[in-house]
Amino acid sequence: MKTITIEGHLRTESGKKAARQIRSQENVPAVIYGGATEVNFYASAKAFKPLVYTSEFLIAEVAVDGKKYRCILKDLQFDKVSDLLLHVDLLELVDDKKVVATLPLKLVGSSVGVKAGGKLVSKVKAVKVKALPKDLREFIELDISSLELNANLRIEDIKVPNMEIMNSPRIPVASVVMTRQLKQEESEAAKAGKK
Repeated sequence: MKTITIEGHLRTESGKKAARQIRSQENVPAVIYGGATEVNFYASAKAFKPLVYTSEFLIAEVAVDGKKYRCILKDLQFDKVSDLLLHVDLLELVDDKKVVATLPLKLVGSSVGVKAGGKLVSKVKAVKVKALPKDLREFIELDISSLELNANLRIEDIKVPNMEIMNSPRIPVASVVMTRQLKQEESEAAKAGKK
């Protein structure tokens, strides 16, 4: 699994004034939850970029005050006007403690419905899962080979060992819809059959 390293510095002061001071130096305040203790730190905005601006699932190895923490992204706060990153919440990975993470979906295979002239429509890009850190992965593969024309694959069709999928089971993930050209061909064939 891809891991990025973030060098952080322990925050000694808390509150809005201290946070403003940190941000004025192009740093971002952050917190690590889920471990034995809560760790308040800050790091440069550039250090967070590979973690924040990606669709991939990454592990962040955060070094603060000589200690290393393996974390995943939990939450972000952006400024409504300037769109600058204001705050980052990270969740520490503890071996025997389940975590909730958002994993990207990767559709694999060639759909029967697409081969018949349909168009594949991907409706969900990622799913929320609950699992132990050792069971987390970069993405979840979903085989669409058996997906037929006008059919859906739903959240309930995703089967992953040692992971509980938190999304509603009836949500469609991918479907194969009829293209305009295929509809025209079918209606023309029907008209020809009536004559």
